[in-house]
Amino acid sequence: MNPVMEAILTRRSIRSFTGEKITRDSLEMLVEAARYAPSGMNKQLWKFTVVQEPALLQKLAAVIAQELGRDQGYNFYGANVLILASNERDNPYGVEDCACALENIFLAAHSLGIGSVWINQLKGICDVPAVRQVLRQLRLPENHVVLGAAALGYPSGPAPKAVKRPHVAEWFLEKE
Repeated sequence: MNPVMEAILTRRSIRSFTGEKITRDSLEMLVEAARYAPSGMNKQLWKFTVVQEPALLQKLAAVIAQELGRDQGYNFYGANVLILASNERDNPYGVEDCACALENIFLAAHSLGIGSVWINQLKGICDVPAVRQVLRQLRLPENHVVLGAAALGYPSGPAPKAVKRPHVAEWFLEKE
């Protein structure tokens, strides 16, 4: 099978990770994959913030849990890296740009044996003072909002089985 199609068809969201550290080289590859994603009008207004420092991951998870009323055990499924994808708040293509970049991260991570899952809790709370304070610590520009994040780590078990959803396409093909 074509390796790109194989990656697309076999990648699954992973929500349980080992404690094994992801190397800097692997993280740089993932950010490079993100940088090569398409962006609206090729403006590339995004920023990718790689957080591997446990204290910062814990601090970010704690302010999210507090703001959203989550269990205090909230921790990005125990991932040991979080890559925040942010974009200028006024960019009309920011969501799409970051979504494409995150998909590239997910597929590249899968090719390296790294598990991933989308984290979306920050999108609506970036300007809550306690959250923005942590984002400032992470040097996120004031005019940026986090539109998604990739929680990353080595899977602690097998990937979940694919769920096949029938009837998701309508076909209007030219008659032969």
